[in-house]
Amino acid sequence: MPRRRIGFWYRLAAVICKPPLVLLLKRDWRGMENIPAAGGFITAVNHNSYIDPLGYAHFQYNTGRVPRFLAKSGLFKKGFVGAAMRGTGQIPVYRESTDALSAFRAAIDAVERGECVAFYPEGTLTRDPDGWPMTGKTGAARVALQTKCPVIPVAQWGCNELLPAYAKKPRLLPRKTSRVLAGPPVDLSRFYGKDMTADVLKEATEVIMAAVTRQLEEIRGEQAPRTPYDPRRERIEQRRRTRTQTARARTHGEQAEGQGT
Repeated sequence: MPRRRIGFWYRLAAVICKPPLVLLLKRDWRGMENIPAAGGFITAVNHNSYIDPLGYAHFQYNTGRVPRFLAKSGLFKKGFVGAAMRGTGQIPVYRESTDALSAFRAAIDAVERGECVAFYPEGTLTRDPDGWPMTGKTGAARVALQTKCPVIPVAQWGCNELLPAYAKKPRLLPRKTSRVLAGPPVDLSRFYGKDMTADVLKEATEVIMAAVTRQLEEIRGEQAPRTPYDPRRERIEQRRRTRTQTARARTHGEQAEGQGT
């Protein structure tokens, strides 16, 4: 995308954000050749720090194809933040929508206009104890299958060393390195033409997340767990453990009462 289409607000954001990023983080960026030079596409990015959107946006900005992030619709309504969100072309997500595809209509429109739309498919910071990507939500797959656009898997590591997930204070020293790796497009062609059932979307999402995880394995030089961390499964397991502990405590209490009579 030509630089002239970046626009005033994105350039202003770059002027504000790039100097501290350059000061705080060294850079090890690879895979820029996999970012399409023209046409709409999606990037699917892992999420392991509150500041990694800035680190990733810095990488993406330098390719000439600026990302349009999905954000809560309430951020667009008031003040300077709202003006900046609108001016930089970020995409509001209306969470109150009952139609899951309609909630991403603006993202679909952006891709069809030739924009890059950045998804964090995990939906939140990873809760994997070692920082690996979790299971993903289906939004990116929905937009990808609707538009048949390229999906570029992007992994990043380093912003989480500056500001670990869920931490409140940064670790400034020693200076950290922002590592970003963009991979080749994910092949989702086998899903084209199929009804977007829950099973199809789940499988397509798993393919996308597996590609993101492979990029992160290359960055870290380590192997990810065979089974991704699943917050829903963990919540179910936690409730099961709580019920078991409660039942055991009740049984022990009843036994103690019986022995005391």
